[in-house]
Amino acid sequence: MVEAEDLEQRIRQGVGDVSHIVVKDLTGTKDHWEALIVSEAFSGKSPIEQHQMVYAALGELMAGPVHALALKTHSPESWAKQEG
Repeated sequence: MVEAEDLEQRIRQGVGDVSHIVVKDLTGTKDHWEALIVSEAFSGKSPIEQHQMVYAALGELMAGPVHALALKTHSPESWAKQEG
């Protein structure tokens, strides 16, 4: 099992320039997660590229402890539009 704080730390370190992050355990079993991430590093990248960046940051966790991960990724610009 993995803790939300560990996922958040890995994402912050691996993606960089994270201005907002929320990680939620969807089932209470610590293997099905949802993450909302806003990062300048996502600017100019497609959603697929953004998700690949997150998967790379999580590394081996995606091969076992994290069974499912629902991602919502945004650049600061797209996040401002979403919030506005």
